[in-house]
Amino acid sequence: MLGSVSTLPQQPQRSPFSGHMVVCGDDALAQRLAVELRYVYGERVTLLLPPGRDPRRPELPLTQRGRAATLFGRMSAAMNRNLGNGGTGGDGGAGGDTGASVEAVRILEAAEPSDEAFEEAGVDTAAALALVYDDDERNIRAALTARRLNPRVRLVIRLYNRKLGQYLETLLDQAAAVAVPGLDPTALDTSTTVLSDADTAAPALAATALTGSSKVVQTEGLLLRAVERTPPRQGEVADPGLCTLALLSSTTHDPAGAEGSDSSGAEGPQLLPDQQSVAAATGRGTVVLEAIREAAPDGPAPRMGGRSAPLSQIFSRRLRRSVLGVAAAVLGLAVASTLTTGEPPLHAVYLTLLDLFAMGDPAIEDSAARQVIQLLSGVAGLMLLPLLVAGVLEAFGSLRTASALRRPPRGLSGHVVLLGLGKIGTRVLVRLRELNIPVVCVEDDPAARGIPVARRLQVPVVLGDVTQEGVLEAAKIQRSRALLALTSSDTTNLEATLYARSVKPDLQVALRLFDDEFATAVYRTLRTAHPQALTRSRSVSHLAAPSFAVAMMGRQILGAIPVERKVMLFAAIQVAGHPQLEGRTVEQAFRAGAWRVLALDATPPEDRHPDLTTAGPTSSDRPSGLIWDLHPGYVLRAEDRVVIAATRRGLAELLRRRSSLTHR
Repeated sequence: MLGSVSTLPQQPQRSPFSGHMVVCGDDALAQRLAVELRYVYGERVTLLLPPGRDPRRPELPLTQRGRAATLFGRMSAAMNRNLGNGGTGGDGGAGGDTGASVEAVRILEAAEPSDEAFEEAGVDTAAALALVYDDDERNIRAALTARRLNPRVRLVIRLYNRKLGQYLETLLDQAAAVAVPGLDPTALDTSTTVLSDADTAAPALAATALTGSSKVVQTEGLLLRAVERTPPRQGEVADPGLCTLALLSSTTHDPAGAEGSDSSGAEGPQLLPDQQSVAAATGRGTVVLEAIREAAPDGPAPRMGGRSAPLSQIFSRRLRRSVLGVAAAVLGLAVASTLTTGEPPLHAVYLTLLDLFAMGDPAIEDSAARQVIQLLSGVAGLMLLPLLVAGVLEAFGSLRTASALRRPPRGLSGHVVLLGLGKIGTRVLVRLRELNIPVVCVEDDPAARGIPVARRLQVPVVLGDVTQEGVLEAAKIQRSRALLALTSSDTTNLEATLYARSVKPDLQVALRLFDDEFATAVYRTLRTAHPQALTRSRSVSHLAAPSFAVAMMGRQILGAIPVERKVMLFAAIQVAGHPQLEGRTVEQAFRAGAWRVLALDATPPEDRHPDLTTAGPTSSDRPSGLIWDLHPGYVLRAEDRVVIAATRRGLAELLRRRSSLTHR
């Protein structure tokens, strides 16, 4: 039956599939990724989940299987509607043959990703394996096991630790090369990919705190900047930029829009519209491509305080001024001693310092001028002792403050209140500070992952349960510019949002929600209650799943940007092997609602960055670099490599594997 979930096998048995995709995980990302692979890419998927029933509490339902089954059933129903309506592409219907044979995702359960669990899931014959457990250590153990069972399987691993991810990727690639001598270099290059859902989603979540902000996609070789344009006023014409990437649901008469998603139909945003749609959509908000260029090398990270902090962060301004005053007095006394006694300057300074520290002999037999200078030096010495004590106390106080969490200052205003300092909240905090946006964090766990980061960046933190009265007031919510509710609990985020709106009705809010239908209901309710306030909801798994899915297909996307609750992807693709592009002009290759060629990378293959590289020769008579102002009549050749913007289904159609799977 369409959309059904296969029954759980009672005894371990081999997978009936080969060349399929296996997804292992324990949270929302695993379910989203399985949906992406099955219902967008048309792949056969086996989903391995931990047991949903707690042995200590058998009365609880199978939550993991229940959630997955509900999500797959909902997607199957949507696919039926699209197929019945003749949908053929875009981001709302089935593209190509994706929906031709929609079948259930095979769901298995195992407490650990062991050899037996992998054998039952068919990892030894799978084309790709995604390990997206929330625990880095579990993903690493599973990756080592999978590489031993199947050296050819393509591994996509979720890791929060970036440096460890680089080492692990190199290690697993070397293991594959040793186990399979003569492995194709292209296959080896994509045999292991390490990704972080936090890094993928953080820029999009941080951008929700800024109205009309730029949406930046940056790799080490390329930078794309898209800008959200608010609906123009009557008689005004919006700046089209380089091209229009999306038409938003917001209009001149309804600036808030519908915050549409894939299930919103005509009410939602329209991705990659054609010229006729753009011309007819006067008065609608847009997302336009503002710039595309080669990215400059990353500079050193700005110092945010903490260790090796300058003296201005250790000693107060009053103390520094007092020390300068004493130094000026010593210098003045030395000059006076030189002028009145005729002593050499260095000797005069020496005598003044001896008098300052009460180490010199009394000037009983010297001139009156010398005696006066000695008395004044003694007075200056009396002033020096309390300054030394004050300096020591302030230094100890600064060190204690540096190791403690800062409290929000009294006059703080125009800041962003960030709820939750887990993996996602920590990455968003770093991103906001990179944009020089003042932040106040709220976290109920003193041992949370982001607490040391907040301390290092000297960001104020309020420790407490956000659902308790007075916690948001301590974060100065009444004077803030926006609220980012990014805890892992949908109900906590919603409760904090409702309470914040009761304190400040016009507060801009972005909350993290998993379920799309729940997010739509929340948005509509908040919009009705507060029509003038901006509300946004984002799902981390929804933002991150396309990157993991593309990696399982053996490619990497450059980045993703949210368009309301839809996602637009950017990728670098070799034209060879894609009949939708090869031999066509740039204008002919554009497919509205699916993909659009943005630029041509004419850099020689040996000079390209690995993140953007797909092997293939280039013509020596063509200039090197990124060509973004392509003529519409330019014919794309097999050796060309292009940067495209695409919807999820559009990119799936370009990257879809052929029906005859030879990967074993």
